[in-house]
Amino acid sequence: MRNLVDFLIKYSTWFVFTFYVIISCIFLFDKNPYQHHVYMTSAGKLTAGIYDMSHNVTSYFNLRETNEELQLQNARLEEELLSMKAELQQYQERYHADTMTVFEPVRPYKFIIASVINNSISRPYNHITINKGSKDGLRPEMGVIDQNGIVGVVNVVGENYSRLISLLNPNFRLSCKVKGNEAFGSLVWDGKDPQMALLEELPRHAVYKTGDTIVTSGYSLMFPDGLPVGIIAGSEKTIDDNFYTLRIKLLTDFSRLSTVRVISSEMSSEIKEVETNNTEKNNQKN
Repeated sequence: MRNLVDFLIKYSTWFVFTFYVIISCIFLFDKNPYQHHVYMTSAGKLTAGIYDMSHNVTSYFNLRETNEELQLQNARLEEELLSMKAELQQYQERYHADTMTVFEPVRPYKFIIASVINNSISRPYNHITINKGSKDGLRPEMGVIDQNGIVGVVNVVGENYSRLISLLNPNFRLSCKVKGNEAFGSLVWDGKDPQMALLEELPRHAVYKTGDTIVTSGYSLMFPDGLPVGIIAGSEKTIDDNFYTLRIKLLTDFSRLSTVRVISSEMSSEIKEVETNNTEKNNQKN
C-alpha cells in the first residue's frame, strides 16, 4: 500500500496534466463544430481501418469453409451435367431404336467431398491420404478428381480415412483420348515432372495438335467420359511406328492439392459383377 501511495505522489504531476488534457479535449471537440467534425472523421477512419483489418482476419479463417461450400456447389453442378449426358445418350438410343419408351431420369454418379491430409509428389510412387472412409461410402477403385482434373483412385479404405494411388504413380494407368477424337490411349506418369505425364499407345491415325485437351475416354468404371486431364505439350519418340506417345501437361496442380471429390457410381458394382461373371463363364468353357 505504501508503494502505491509513493507511486501516486511521485507521478502526481503527470496524472494532473493528463486529466486537464482530457477535459480540454472534451470541451474543444464537443463545443466547436469544426473540431468536432475533424474528430469524427478521424475516428471514423480509424474505426473503419480496424473493422477492415478484423474483416480480413475473419475472412482468412473462413476460407476453408468457403472453399468447401464452393466444392459442394461444383459437385452438384457436375452431377447434373453427367446426368444430362446420360439422359441425352438414352434419347439417342431411343431415336435409333425407333421406340417411344419413356426413360426415368438417370443420375449415375454422385460426389463425396474430402480434404487431403497427406500428399507426396517427389517420390517414385506417390500416394495421397484423405479424411473420408468406409463410413462415408468410400470403397476401393473409386475415382478421385479436384476442380481442375484427375487426382487418382482409391486404393485402401479405413473407417475414417482412405489412401489414394496418385496419378503421379507409375502403377496407375488411365484410359484417355483427345477431345473430339474417339481414338484413345493410356496415360501414365513417367516419374519425372509432377506437372507432366505421357499418353501412350495412341493410334497413328489419331488427329491432334499441341494445345488440344486430353479427357477421360469413359472406358473405365472409375471415371465417366469427358473429364479433363491435361493439354498436349508435344510428342515423344516411340519404338512402335503404329502408335504415338504424347507429352501431356496435367491440369491438376498436385503441389496445391487441398479439397477433392470422390466419384461414386451407382452402376459400377453391377457392371463389375456382369464382367466378372462373363469372365468366369469363359474360363469354364476353356
